[in-house]
Amino acid sequence: MIRRDGLDKLTGQVRYLADTPASDCWWGGTVRSPTARGRIRAIQFDPAINWTEFVVVDHRDIPGKNAGALFDDRQPVLAVDHVNHQHEPILLLAHPSRRALRHALAGIEVVIDPLPAALDFSADPTSGFTQLGDRNMFCEVAWVKGDPDAVLRASGLVVEGSYQTGGQEHYYLEPQGMEASLEDGVMVVRGSLQCPFYVRDALGQVLNRPSAGVRVIATPMGGGFGGKEDYPSMIAAHAALLALRSPRPVRLLYDRHEDLAATTKRHPARTRYRTAVSPDGELRAMQIDLLFDGGAYATLSPIVLERAALHATGPYRCDHVRVDGGVRMTNTVPNGAFRGFGSPQAHFGIERQMDRIAGVLGLDPATVRRRNLLRDGDTLVSGQPVADGVVAERLLDRALTVAGYDAKRALHRAFNGENPWRRRGLGMASAFHGCGLPSLVEAAISPQVELVAVSPTRFRLLTSIVEMGQGVDTIFVDLVAARLGIAPAAVEIAPADTAIVPDSGPSVASRTSMIVGRLVEAACNDLLRQLGVGAPAPPGAVQAAFEALGGARGTLVGRAKYDPDLDAAAHRAPARGEYPAYGWTAQVAEVEVDLRTGMVAVLAFVSVQDVGTVLDQGLARGQVHGAVAQCIGWALSEEVEGLGGTGAGVTRYQIPTAMDVPLLQVEFLETPSSKGPRGARGLGEVPMVGGAAALANAISDAIGCPIDRIPATPPRVIHALRPGPT
Repeated sequence: MIRRDGLDKLTGQVRYLADTPASDCWWGGTVRSPTARGRIRAIQFDPAINWTEFVVVDHRDIPGKNAGALFDDRQPVLAVDHVNHQHEPILLLAHPSRRALRHALAGIEVVIDPLPAALDFSADPTSGFTQLGDRNMFCEVAWVKGDPDAVLRASGLVVEGSYQTGGQEHYYLEPQGMEASLEDGVMVVRGSLQCPFYVRDALGQVLNRPSAGVRVIATPMGGGFGGKEDYPSMIAAHAALLALRSPRPVRLLYDRHEDLAATTKRHPARTRYRTAVSPDGELRAMQIDLLFDGGAYATLSPIVLERAALHATGPYRCDHVRVDGGVRMTNTVPNGAFRGFGSPQAHFGIERQMDRIAGVLGLDPATVRRRNLLRDGDTLVSGQPVADGVVAERLLDRALTVAGYDAKRALHRAFNGENPWRRRGLGMASAFHGCGLPSLVEAAISPQVELVAVSPTRFRLLTSIVEMGQGVDTIFVDLVAARLGIAPAAVEIAPADTAIVPDSGPSVASRTSMIVGRLVEAACNDLLRQLGVGAPAPPGAVQAAFEALGGARGTLVGRAKYDPDLDAAAHRAPARGEYPAYGWTAQVAEVEVDLRTGMVAVLAFVSVQDVGTVLDQGLARGQVHGAVAQCIGWALSEEVEGLGGTGAGVTRYQIPTAMDVPLLQVEFLETPSSKGPRGARGLGEVPMVGGAAALANAISDAIGCPIDRIPATPPRVIHALRPGPT
């Protein structure tokens, strides 16, 4: 199919929130904390400004609970008497003039008595404040399989390693933005968001309104990557609070500086491994410790941690495993959802550990991986049996073949011997990723889809899933058209508007095509049943059935609701943290390192994945290309530490350009799954989870020194080559 939104985006015809006329709006702005932690002593207003022209809102103006529904209850919508991170929101302003608003924001000084701040999540946990106890932990998790302690004690060969990953900024093209207005007693919020019903529920709590008193509409979105999953509830609450006091709708748009400074990031993490292995590389036991930086408030950290813990062993079988994990509180901007949701951090650790094991044993990294890769019937650390038709070994072999692994190694030996200042290396990674939300969570959400037969030649699909560049509108139209035997032009997608569509769950977690796509097909089947037509319908059958009804039955609606029994293994209920299905990938990176500067150039990158049946080759390849580009940035250059709300923040945060991304080789091995439409599984996050590890392994191979922390910036590469004080 031709991509439904492709031409409009290509020609600039899409109207994002900032593109729509704002002549009827007041402009909103946020006054933020200038320091990481402290008590608010005073808020001083410039007497030269006429403050009667402004709407000013603080925590006392919140009619409901001072916390959004998706946030930890300790995270206020507006600070009361203390702040826990720099840029925490304290006060809101609105004015008809954007210029006057900017002047007023600069005319407010928040006076804070500073308190000791905990800024390093890996430091002594008692060095900061102890609001959550001596360890400052938001949440902890423990998984145990077998008897790893006994096996490790008895083992004659134990390999240890510690690995660290940095944060990452989403850097979507369109910064956060919301517009709120009170319309006939209903608070209507429009904006760039992934999860309309999350925002509606949060607003209901903050505004003390029933669901019917709040309406949330997703406008066209310029990218999300998880950054518009949890944070939009905050900015929507701010816009709505201003709209309650303003005579006009209020538009609250972040510029890039404010977005970088105040919104959530990927969780920085430290992973530690103790692995008992046999002389031939078999994994006998693993003890794994995960520590994540949650920032000042928990947001989605418990779910991120649980996913990381389940994936901490990577796609490898091991009978004896212990995984302990925690998310520590620090006085930094809260960390939240980001593509991969904890799995990339965990996979970085296990994939670096697999290379370390290979080095200790003097084996090829591919040999160690092949010896341990999961196969059907093996169990994860949770005890869940793997039964997806696992092809992990085939994926690895194919990725190595496409990369020309053996030939490249010989070429690299010659190249490295001839060049005094340049070194080339190869690195690989195998990875897997749970598709969708855990089965128990999907059952609790109970997502729904409706398909309305407006006429014999017009069908309207109602879901709350948001198109954010992943091509969901195209996929859904294709599924409906094929199931009903009609032309794609006869299918339209309703706006993601909580007043119109049912709750299909959030647009997150690689669940859209697999979970909601299957519901789309089920809604089609329900409609066909009402028409007396079999599924899939042959061309012309639906129109003929309508004509036979003679219009007597009126508008027909096909409905579908999630059935948890479809995702439970036979005779076994899913445990916590287990997923309906898993996607698999193998990746190989080739790099060149300049030993004088520490600069790393990515020469080639191969990504081979099995995500079940590929529904659209073009869209699928685009997802892989984007994920690999994000892996390159996270692995090599994107440094979150020190990002602030100044121009320097924009210039120093280095995302990859076209010059940094090589020609990518992407392939799919398709093993159809029973969990999704036409055998599809989730795709969006799978190619993100192993790429950074493959790059770090490649750099380590090139320079002969371990790269155990990313981003592998030039100073860190130089330090690895010449260890000393940092």
